Amino acid sequence: MSDTHQTEIFVQQLTECQGRLFGYIYSMLGEHSRAMDVVQETNLVLWRKKDEFRAGAAFMPWALAVARYQVLAHVRDQGRDKCLLDSELVLALSEEVEQQVDQLEIMRLALRKCMSDLPREKMDMLQLRYYRAMPIAGIAKSMGRKVEAVKVALLRLRRGLADCMHRRMLES
Repeated sequence: MSDTHQTEIFVQQLTECQGRLFGYIYSMLGEHSRAMDVVQETNLVLWRKKDEFRAGAAFMPWALAVARYQVLAHVRDQGRDKCLLDSELVLALSEEVEQQVDQLEIMRLALRKCMSDLPREKMDMLQLRYYRAMPIAGIAKSMGRKVEAVKVALLRLRRGLADCMHRRMLES
């Protein structure tokens, strides 16, 4: 595999995990600006170590391990400030959060599979509501449906997706 292709895969995986990295770091620091700073530091370290990453390897556990060390370094460096956590607590929290991140990834993959089976109209409705944050009245108008019909359709879609996710997670 070419270096360019491997770098592209690395960048794609790094980009995809930004939300989870921020959530992980924020859950340990509890402050948005500090979490953003540590995410940026984590990204820099990951980039510097990109040659250690191999395509096909599990990216998220590696990124979380780097993030954990960056949080610990931040707590150490901010020791004289009013920092919420000490290093021992950060280590305990990081183990718990890493397990939750793994579970969330399993759920995300199950949801993606379930959504890929949806008819186009239902997928469009979900995208309008949850990706574009369109009000239900706006969805109803754009789809030529009544507001109550859209509410019921979204409720059924959510229930159906929850059932589908549950089945897929039991299968894996």
